[in-house]
Order: sequence, then structure tokens, then C-alpha cells
Amino acid sequence: MRKWIFFPVLLLLISCRGEKNEGYLTPEKALKYFSAIEEVCTKDGGKLWGKNLYGPMMFIDRTNRRIIANQPDAEGILKEKNGIYTGVYPKELIINFTPSRLGGILFAIAPLPSEEDDYRIKSGAIHGLFHRFRESSGIVSPPYNTNNMDEKEARLWIKLEWKALRKALESEEEQSRLALRDALIFRGSNRELYQKFAADENRFENNEGLTAFTYTLLCTGSPEEFKTRLYESYDRIYSMQSYSRSYGFIEGALYATLLYNKGFDFKTLVTNDTDLGKAVKDLYNIELPLICRDVAGSLAVSYDIDEINREENKRFSDIRENLQKQISTFTEKPVVFLELESPYFDYEPEDIHSLDTLGTLYNSMRVSDNWGKLAVEKPGCLVASNFKFLRISAKGFKEEKNKFSGEGWHLELNNEWEMVHVDQNYFVRKLRP
Repeated sequence: MRKWIFFPVLLLLISCRGEKNEGYLTPEKALKYFSAIEEVCTKDGGKLWGKNLYGPMMFIDRTNRRIIANQPDAEGILKEKNGIYTGVYPKELIINFTPSRLGGILFAIAPLPSEEDDYRIKSGAIHGLFHRFRESSGIVSPPYNTNNMDEKEARLWIKLEWKALRKALESEEEQSRLALRDALIFRGSNRELYQKFAADENRFENNEGLTAFTYTLLCTGSPEEFKTRLYESYDRIYSMQSYSRSYGFIEGALYATLLYNKGFDFKTLVTNDTDLGKAVKDLYNIELPLICRDVAGSLAVSYDIDEINREENKRFSDIRENLQKQISTFTEKPVVFLELESPYFDYEPEDIHSLDTLGTLYNSMRVSDNWGKLAVEKPGCLVASNFKFLRISAKGFKEEKNKFSGEGWHLELNNEWEMVHVDQNYFVRKLRP
């Protein structure tokens, strides 16, 4: 008799646990979201980019790697359930907005926000679909390095530029044109100082800035709502302590908005190397001085340069305070060092903090590289300014075959890689023949 009581209860518990693990995106909700996203794309009808963006896509729950897709793959990996297709995203792959090929089909990827939010879910889907569209069109962005955007002078120029761009968007006719000229002068001043980063900046602004513009435009129902969402992103990124992995989202979106307002044909953008600032300059017929820095200083007074300096001085003070707290974590032995060869990162821009010359602290991130995959939570990991290596604390170090862990991190090494112990520290290297 006890068995007949026990097993139904056990099955019920398992069933309830499974439902809990599904999270908030039930099959019914998923179908509604897919339908709404398809409607958004169909409403645009390819007017913006020449093609309807809707296509194979999957939501992924970061907590359990559960896939909720809108169509099957070609190899039967995903299983149909209540009108959607489900599976588990491979452990070796990073969960971000980069499209992924699964079962012979290139899917757009949309990581689910931690809490249900209608706008974030829809805009995240368009984010992933746009990247899929670009990759399907042969526009694949190589890695880019914009670490210069965490230097004080670069941040001063870019904040001045953003203030001028916002003024240009909010003003009428001649005042708007003058503000746009000022913004381009601040942009030119920045690029005169950091010339070697210009190509990387263009790629970042194209790859993520055009994406941010697209999902903001398609997921809002009026010019007023578009501006509200655009300025929400502006305010959020403006307040970040690090711009190196975030500035391009709003920089590119602001310039794309100016292009759109002037009737620009986005279908002509067939690479990730377009200088969006120059495109705006040409479209609006703006003339700039030969050397922008010759006049930029006098213009800065009109854009609250004193307030910007106070903001940056506070940022520097906060960095120094964080530096004192964090320096021992990543510099005192024992530490685990991992060389970065072809890394793919998954992180939130809000989780990034500059530690001055030490590099950039990521409070939480996922990394995959030739050596395997690494998941990090607080106290985080430190990525060198040149993106050549990262380090994590070896506190609580444990080893089990090819799996390693410590305080706040887990590492799984691929075959032909090993962890070696040298002078109290740990290094990941390829096995020697």
C-alpha cells in the first residue's frame, strides 16, 4: 500500500519541479510572443533593411539553458511540445545574441531577461533576429577593441558628443544643425586623439548601435515612445562606469536615428565598417574644421563640461576605492591565469567596472575560448586592458578531472588542455606533445 501512495506523490513532485524549472515563459506565452514578434517584423515588411527580419529564432533561459524555439531544426534535435520546439542549449556554447547554428538551421538567439518584461522580451528577440539577418547577408563583425573609451579624456569627449546629439534630436532646424556640428566636432576630437581605434569603433557602432536602433524603432508604436526608449538607453549607458563594451550601443543608435530622420536608405549599409558619423555629416552637409580639437574646447562650455568633469572625478575616486578593495583578489597569490585566444563573452554591460591600469573587472560573465568554457560570478574576473588574458582568484581551488572551480567560478577544459601549478599560481595551457 505504501508503494501505491509513494510513487504518485513522487511523480507529482517531479512534475511540479519540472514546471517550476520552465520559468515564466510557458508554451502559451511563448506562442503569443512569437506571434507578436512576427507581427512587428511583418508590419515593417522589410522597409528598413530590405527584408522581413522574422525567421528561425529561439529564446534561451540562462538559468537552465532551456530552448523555446519557433520552428524545428533540420535534424530533429528540438522536440515539438504544445506548438513550440524545446531542447537544451549545448553547454559548450555561450548564451548571447550571436546567431547559432543548431541542427542545420541558423537560429536567432534571444536570452530571456530574468523577469518577464514585454518590451525587453520583444526587443531582445528583434536584437537576435537582426544579428541573424546580418550574418545571413554576409555581414559578420570581427572582434573589436574599444578599451580607449574607458580613458578619462575619451569619456569627456564622448559625453560632450552625446549631449550635443541629444540636443540636435530635441531642437528645431538651425539650432539642431548647430548642435549636430558640435557633436561631430567632439567626435572628431576624440578620434584625433585615438586614431588607431577608429576602425574598431566603427565596427562596434555598426554591429550593436544599428541593432539597438532597429529593435527600438520596430518595438515602439510612435515617435514619442521611440524617443522615450532611446533616452532610457542613453541614460542607462551614460551612467555606466565603463564604456568600453557599452558605448557603441547608444552611439550607433543616436547616429542611426539622425540618418533615419533624414530619410537615409539603410539598405546601402552592406558592411560593418561604415563611419556612421561621416554618413550623418555628409547627409546633413556639415562642414568641420580641419583640426576639431582647435575649436572643441570653447564649445564644451555650452554642454556642461564642468559637470562632466565632476562626474569623471567621482568615477576616478570610485575606481581608486574599488582598486584598493579588489587589487589583492587578482594580484596576490594564488591566482588562476587564462590566456585569451579567440574568446566569446556573455555579460551585462552594467557588470563591468574599470580598475584603471589593472584592466576591467567583470562581476559576472561567461567565456568560451579554445581551452574550454568559464562561468564567473562575484567576486568576478579581471580582463587585461589588451584582452590578452584574464585572471580569477584561486581561493577555494578544487579540481576534478577536466573540471575546476573556485570561489565564484567554474571552469571546464577541452581535451588537449591542462591546468598547471607554477609558483603558487595556476595557468591553463595546451598539452605538450
